[in-house]
Amino acid sequence: MRPDALRPASARQAAASKKKLKSRLSKGEKRNRKRIAEVGAVYDLTPAPRTSKDILPRTDAERAQAAAAPAARNKWLTASVVSDAAQVVARVFDEAQRRDPDHHRTWVAVVDGNNHQIERITHEAAARSVPVTILVDFVHVLEYLCKAAWCFHNEGDPAAEQWVHRHATRILDGNARQTATAIRRAATTARLTRTQRENADTCANYLMNKSAHLDYPTALPNGRPIATGVIEGACRHLVKDRMDITGARWGLHGAEAILKLRAVRANGDFDDYWTYHLAQERRRVHQSRYANGILPQE
Repeated sequence: MRPDALRPASARQAAASKKKLKSRLSKGEKRNRKRIAEVGAVYDLTPAPRTSKDILPRTDAERAQAAAAPAARNKWLTASVVSDAAQVVARVFDEAQRRDPDHHRTWVAVVDGNNHQIERITHEAAARSVPVTILVDFVHVLEYLCKAAWCFHNEGDPAAEQWVHRHATRILDGNARQTATAIRRAATTARLTRTQRENADTCANYLMNKSAHLDYPTALPNGRPIATGVIEGACRHLVKDRMDITGARWGLHGAEAILKLRAVRANGDFDDYWTYHLAQERRRVHQSRYANGILPQE
């Protein structure tokens, strides 16, 4: 983003940053020139019941017999670099409300664990008197487990993969808090230093803090999604594929306009939008009061 389009915090970081080299960034350096886009999605699906073995099969035979994940359809996307999370979440709820005004259907919100997003979803659900089940993306849980595994295993050790599989299966079976306790106890038993056990403690804290939203034993048999693949894909093809191209520097209003246009196209509404756009342009140019010969008085 151009300097004038950065949020205050990013602008301060950009102003304070100093590059080691004049011609390029050194290892670990960032430009501090990006602005985070808020992305939301609404979609329908037919429940597809699964078990923990379908998610984490142990053998090739189990993998071949694993049930498929529920397929998303009728996807609706929105993205903005101007609106904050509260405004984008409200738009998502507006679309969900349009699809199910009487709240007869089951509403599930899958998030990456961001506390502010969870708070906004909870607030909107309460304001609209609609029950919403909030689930944390299981892939994000796996990422924390993978980082914790290297506290107990050497880099590249195949046993680390087995360790992650064992604990991940326990979490899918509804034992997130017990898993957190076991990870902490293992770090203490191994007499790891504070630095050595940092990722293990981070993972344990994450599991404890998010345990209320890790109810996979209810989600899986009821055929609900437990991952944010739809939103991850939207971040890529809606935002990154266009906004993160080499050499591009975006202003705030131009970036917002492009995101809205890409969302309209992704949602299959472009033809209706373009008809409306042409009608409004004709009205502005040919049907305004000045076009009818009414001139402003001096």
